[in-house]
Amino acid sequence: MRRTSNVLAGCALAAASALSAAQTLPPPQNVLQLQASGTVEVQQDLLQMNLSTARDGTDPAAVQTQLKNALDAALAEARKTAQPGQLDVRTGNFALYPRHNREGRISGWSGTAELILEGRDFPRITQAAGRIQSMTLAGVSFGLSREQRARVEGEAQTQAIERFKAKAAELARGFGFAGYTLREVAVNANEPGFSPRMRTMAAQEGKLSSADAVPVEPGKSTVMVTVSGSVQLR
Repeated sequence: MRRTSNVLAGCALAAASALSAAQTLPPPQNVLQLQASGTVEVQQDLLQMNLSTARDGTDPAAVQTQLKNALDAALAEARKTAQPGQLDVRTGNFALYPRHNREGRISGWSGTAELILEGRDFPRITQAAGRIQSMTLAGVSFGLSREQRARVEGEAQTQAIERFKAKAAELARGFGFAGYTLREVAVNANEPGFSPRMRTMAAQEGKLSSADAVPVEPGKSTVMVTVSGSVQLR
């Protein structure tokens, strides 16, 4: 028991000594805070098309069945040309909710179902969307694939690091120092998401004919990496 007490006392003394030493250390001097960014603009290579449908009725089970049938038909058509990475198919929102009259009573039911087509093969995706007759186009978005984002982030990161080093060296000389050493550094990259586009006229007017391929035109995404931290001037 005495040995345990001695050990605890020794640990407490060591901690107190370390704290006392830290408190007596002089504040850091000649430390410079700075940051630099690297930016790369790249063509968007990922397309996302959202298809949806809505149903109304007095029987919720019937409305749900209608939505399910429409979604099943759309899935069956989209899966005919699905290919991993080129055309990925997944379901989106599926919701059923009541409508109320002025007295607050349920007067009917409404529901929506959504199908999402996504991938890098734009013609394959737009043609698949054009063949689906049980849903209409609700939105078109563009973004960057994982591979494209990783490659571009690497380029932006290299830019940011080089600019950080150049700025640190320039500022060190400006303050009359020969150089610097790194103290701490943080690297942060933005995550560009999907960029929505206006709906096409075909989507606004109603269903697409089976011969239609929805026209799409991607834009560009900007990937930025920021390097921030502190350097010790010497």
